[in-house]
Amino acid sequence: MTDIVIEDPRWDAAGLEPLADAAARNTLEYLGFPWESYEIAILACDDLRIAELNAEFRKKPTPTNVLSWPAWELAATQDGDAPEAPPPPDPLMGESLGDIAIAFETCQREAEAAGKSLSDHVTHLIVHGVLHLLGYDHVRDHDATLMEGLETRILGKMGIEDPYRG
Repeated sequence: MTDIVIEDPRWDAAGLEPLADAAARNTLEYLGFPWESYEIAILACDDLRIAELNAEFRKKPTPTNVLSWPAWELAATQDGDAPEAPPPPDPLMGESLGDIAIAFETCQREAEAAGKSLSDHVTHLIVHGVLHLLGYDHVRDHDATLMEGLETRILGKMGIEDPYRG
């Protein structure tokens, strides 16, 4: 389940909560994890706030679209291998997968530049962020191919076009 903190009210108007829930649920279910047993915290902020976070955690003092902080180190050691599975959730308490932050202005700007709806772009970025929480990455070539393929298939099941085409 997603726990969303909205710092920028434009996210309410954009309908972030149902988009984030659907993106997280579809990602976890596609990978065979019980969606209702895992928690993902999402900070819905603006460019100024995400630039502060990007500077603090990545030493890049500029806005970005989405950031993620996994609760577990699950990354594969071999380029292109699937990451480890997260720990099984506690039946009573669930299990946190980590945190995601998403910036309104950057998302809106990117969606407009790509000729996509904001909702489709945001859904893609939440799927992307959840995959990061699950240990997927795109730094190495084969890892990027694996991650982008998953994103495309998950989004396709949701009726959203391949974000990497064109």
